[in-house]
Amino acid sequence: MTRDQKVVGVGAVSGVIAMIAAVMGIYHLWPATAGLADISSRLAYTLQADIFSVLPLLVGIVVVGNSRFLSEAIDPTLHKEDLGMEINGRVVENTLQQWVLFLVGTLALSVNLAAEQMRLIPAAVVVFIVARIAFWVGYRIHPLYRAFGMAATGYLNIGIIAFAFWKMLP
Repeated sequence: MTRDQKVVGVGAVSGVIAMIAAVMGIYHLWPATAGLADISSRLAYTLQADIFSVLPLLVGIVVVGNSRFLSEAIDPTLHKEDLGMEINGRVVENTLQQWVLFLVGTLALSVNLAAEQMRLIPAAVVVFIVARIAFWVGYRIHPLYRAFGMAATGYLNIGIIAFAFWKMLP
């Protein structure tokens, strides 16, 4: 294993462990919400929670747009982006990909969760946001350091989608 593979491996494993611990911790600390007995109320609750999960994407788009406006990279066809702008653009692209999976996963999961299990949705939203910030900060420090946030987000999405499939089974 190369040094770079070790750095990414340690970052990824620690990201997954931190994600699992954070989801479990927040789930147990989050107060139960009354009135989530029917599917429509659970979907509405999830959509309201998911509006917060899109904030890292929105902030990233604003940062990239403002950076372009204030630099020679205002015309993207000229390829005058600096490294920071290139990284920010990649973060936005990956965040969009991860957010689509997260949104579909949380909505699909919410229709089959029991009312008392709905605390999973805000727990997942908080972890998603923190993991996306960790991804961005890590990427800006050094591209290899994005592994923590990437693994935390990616495996959160895998877990949510897998749990949604499992909850669909008769």
